Amino acid sequence: MELLKEWLQNIEIGVKKMRAMILEAPGRPLRKVDAPAPEPGPGQVLIRVRACGLCRTDLHIMDGELKEPKLPLIPGHQIVGTVIAAGAGADRFAQGTRVGVPWLGSTCNNCRYCLSGRENLCDKARFTGYQIDGGFAEYAVADQQFCFPIPEGYPDLQAAPLLCAGLIGYRSLVMTGDAGRLGLYGFGAAAHIVIQVACYQGRRVYAFTRSGDSEAQQFALSLGAVWAGESSTTPPEELEAAIIFAPAGELVPAALRAVAKGGVVVCGGIHMSDIPSFPYEILWGERSVRSVANLTRRDGEEFLALAPRVPVRTEVQAFPLSAANEALNALRQGKVRGAAVLTVAATFGAL
Repeated sequence: MELLKEWLQNIEIGVKKMRAMILEAPGRPLRKVDAPAPEPGPGQVLIRVRACGLCRTDLHIMDGELKEPKLPLIPGHQIVGTVIAAGAGADRFAQGTRVGVPWLGSTCNNCRYCLSGRENLCDKARFTGYQIDGGFAEYAVADQQFCFPIPEGYPDLQAAPLLCAGLIGYRSLVMTGDAGRLGLYGFGAAAHIVIQVACYQGRRVYAFTRSGDSEAQQFALSLGAVWAGESSTTPPEELEAAIIFAPAGELVPAALRAVAKGGVVVCGGIHMSDIPSFPYEILWGERSVRSVANLTRRDGEEFLALAPRVPVRTEVQAFPLSAANEALNALRQGKVRGAAVLTVAATFGAL
């Protein structure tokens, strides 16, 4: 049995081709291809992808709203897989270790941001599924220093959303300080994770959804929200903080009106439509608006240690790798409850 396992591993490490979904130009659907399998360079690991979560950032890249993708590109930045080989000097993970690969793929390690613990702001940062080929494929390479061990108890599908929805949501939550009354605008993948952490911390959560989305409201209530309603609705009491996950700029004034004096509105997305003008009076009273940019490795370490203690449970809708376009369309239309995840290993050889 061990000889058979070793033989199969050797075949896998020597793989020359893989199935992948690639973006050739913004505005086009992803295309199924047989692509050359990547090889790990110095400090990199080769990962057999098992699952990869989908994110609104993938839509922003595909729609051309994020302007600097490498093309052609393999998207996907919530990768869960197994280390099967390593490049020179990459000795952090043993072969067979299950790891996760997030959005932040590398930094310069030398600039003022990196040296002050703010590597998420590094001007030379490169991002998985944007400037680095991602996880919509059977294999991926990643810098070993920007991979995380996956906590035990999380199957591949359930672990994938932790790597962006979870990490960005956690960083957004930290920015709200000790706010006890918290509003979440947009109840998708990130919010359904953050609400669990917020409730664990003893906060009262108010969920805001699209107009008429009673299913999302019921989902939020089932996860511990004390109230759920449409984004245009005034909550029953003033909030101390709000996080906006929906990429809709008009929600900023709405959230400011819902937040009490001294409160903060955190914009948790990498892209948002233009924020309309609003009267100064809704900002006055030492309210503040701030954005979340990317993540740090410290965020990942803290959140992945916290998630099993809560414990965070992710609800996922699985799609095969070959159905990536259908999955992205479902995400765009708000038809995904929880998070959408591609099952990559299960489609091996059958794209």
